Amino acid sequence: MTCHEEVLEAAISIIKTKGVNEFTPSEVIQYLKKQNTTYKESTIRTHIISRCCINAPPHHAKRYEYFERIGSGLYKVIGY
Repeated sequence: MTCHEEVLEAAISIIKTKGVNEFTPSEVIQYLKKQNTTYKESTIRTHIISRCCINAPPHHAKRYEYFERIGSGLYKVIGY
């Protein structure tokens, strides 16, 4: 599974457990570490805050519109 897929899956699992559509990068990193991810913390964080975030500056050629930043260090999954 690619990093962006793992990150999205983790975010969805977290928001379902919490019952509210919001998560932090730290929550996703902790979740993926428990799942024995092969991705580095910095790679996961980059995907959340930049590569997969709709309202982040376009620093990557390929982007995924999975998340929206809703506050300082706080994100939501688009469409949930």
